[in-house]
Amino acid sequence: MPEIVVKIENLSKVYKLYRSPSDRLKETFHLFRKTYHEEFYALKDISFEIEKGKTIGIIGQNGAGKSTLLKILTGVLTPSTGRYSVNGTVSSLLELGAGFNPDLTGLENVYFNGAVLGFTQDEMDEKIDSILAFADIGKFIHQKVKMYSSGMFVRLAFSVAVQVNPDLLIVDEALSVGDIRFQQKCYRRMRDFKNSGKTVLFVTHDQGTVTNFCDYVYWLKDGHVFEQGHPKEVVKKYISYMSYGFETKTSQALEKIEPACLNVARKSVKGQEDRSIQWEDISQCASFGEGGAEIVNIAMVHKDTYEKVNLLKGGEPIVFNFRLKVKESLENPGIGISVADQLGNIIFSITSFVCDYQIPVLKQGDELVCKIGFDFPHIRNGKYSVSVAVAEGNLLNHNPHHWVHDVCVVELANDDLKYSLGYVVIKDSLIDVDFIS
Repeated sequence: MPEIVVKIENLSKVYKLYRSPSDRLKETFHLFRKTYHEEFYALKDISFEIEKGKTIGIIGQNGAGKSTLLKILTGVLTPSTGRYSVNGTVSSLLELGAGFNPDLTGLENVYFNGAVLGFTQDEMDEKIDSILAFADIGKFIHQKVKMYSSGMFVRLAFSVAVQVNPDLLIVDEALSVGDIRFQQKCYRRMRDFKNSGKTVLFVTHDQGTVTNFCDYVYWLKDGHVFEQGHPKEVVKKYISYMSYGFETKTSQALEKIEPACLNVARKSVKGQEDRSIQWEDISQCASFGEGGAEIVNIAMVHKDTYEKVNLLKGGEPIVFNFRLKVKESLENPGIGISVADQLGNIIFSITSFVCDYQIPVLKQGDELVCKIGFDFPHIRNGKYSVSVAVAEGNLLNHNPHHWVHDVCVVELANDDLKYSLGYVVIKDSLIDVDFIS
């Protein structure tokens, strides 16, 4: 059985909100115990367990309860109801200023924090060189902390948190303050920390960090666990919700495609012979949108042979095709694709808005084949997924009508190191649409 480091059972934190200070006094001295406050649940019935050696991410909007949860686990706050237990030593990096005395020097605060964590002065003497080397703030270690910049503060605070070698490291968004070099240094240290069998729990708004670093993610919304699971899947849903206000879900109500529509002749713009495309069903792919149009099926093919794209070296001309059914009129439609790596990081996107391709007004009942042609770039070897979308509006302000995640996967395998480690360059992209009469 896996060892449980953190166990949370029906945890809630309630705050009393008063309209004015006088209401607090009225409630305190009222003979009949009349209430003048409203209850606000920062956390409501949270329950989960964290196994040893796992890295857990907590995401959510501001005010969702993320920091409250971490403060309870570190003992800064007490829960209103419920129970929690933490097995092992805990080191934390919460908001700037937590646990540091501004009137003490950086060096004095290092020993002060060590004492709080239960270390003797002799034990801290053994660790002090590694702490100062990691923080790398030079002579400022002898200055009072109240003189520190936010970047200097987080350097010292994180250094203390990781160098004391706790069983559980808790980090609350503080790393976003440091410069990029120090952030990378911190994440390398946390990876080493994780690989040594320790547990990491952290809050972040950086979705790339979540997909790259976490084993499991909890999405908090209005004080409760709204979604949980594999980082890539949860982040997809979170981004679609935060960007567009939609919940990503698996499509279940897509219309059946008639067999006669499975092979649609492509009309060549330059008068070449018609070729048929073998379409792929995407009805089980996760999607979201307002529903004014529906992407029915897709085909990603080589431009010259119309064979399905599976394995590439980079540089090949590709055409991404998809069939679109219009359910309500769209005045300013736009289409596009995005290509992501195995961790969910977007590598590049191609949209009609960026390419300045004007799609005509789409009317209810229209059916069309959309084509996005481009030379697949030389990028790092590996597997990449393609997502596709149709929207209405413009580049800066648009509403998605159907956004479908991971409709196909392509693998890059190039023996030439120059290309397998190359940069993304999209050349000669072309967008076109054919209406189906």
